[in-house]
Amino acid sequence: MTAQRALPDLDSVIHAQARLRVTVALSVVPDGDAVTFPRLQKLVGMTAGNLSTHLRKLEDAGYITTTKAFQRRSPVTYVALTRAGRQAFEGYTAALQTLLQPPELSLGRTESNEPATT
Repeated sequence: MTAQRALPDLDSVIHAQARLRVTVALSVVPDGDAVTFPRLQKLVGMTAGNLSTHLRKLEDAGYITTTKAFQRRSPVTYVALTRAGRQAFEGYTAALQTLLQPPELSLGRTESNEPATT
């Protein structure tokens, strides 16, 4: 009998489709840099309300930070992936790679490495 390989769990915070899109978009922004809310909204193709909801969940998990500032008297919100968010995304992609690998097959041999007989 062959041992079952343990399947990794996928991070449920990142795994939701909308949050995955946000995390992927932010993962390409250089460390220490941020993207504006409208730019992120355009990149992921979400409404402002929907994006805000998903950003809140990512922020509650410690995966992103939001910073509010002013640019020429207009408020602007910057969004960035935290170090924990990058690590969680790397872990998520590694778990996904593991899930996508085909399981090892016994190739018709028994445990003693003898050809199986029928």
